[in-house]
Amino acid sequence: MSDTQHTDNSNAKANPASRNRAWAYVLLGGALEIIWASGFKYDAVPMIVVIISLLVSFDLIVRATKVLPVGTTYAVFAGIGTVGMVVVEAVAEGGEIGLGKVGLVLLLLLFIIGLKLTSGKEGH
Repeated sequence: MSDTQHTDNSNAKANPASRNRAWAYVLLGGALEIIWASGFKYDAVPMIVVIISLLVSFDLIVRATKVLPVGTTYAVFAGIGTVGMVVVEAVAEGGEIGLGKVGLVLLLLLFIIGLKLTSGKEGH
């Protein structure tokens, strides 16, 4: 692999500020995913907001993967979007969230936190 194709995650170990920034990108990208995914279902979100949110969220995730492991980054990003959409649908549709769904969402949050806490501790 050439130097331009190789992503060096050793930068993440050497620079905690870079890792923190990358995690901020993942969190913001996940929040934007909730916005653009909501826009596919609900007319209250203008299409221009959907498109901008989609593009910015993916840009943030690409930036985060320059520092963080891709699998962990994507799992956390998708998990944030999933949890957010469960909440948005429950609020927007006035529906109840059953105990089973609450339990599964809490498990998903636990796994997201676990991935964040363990990323970078194993070898790359």
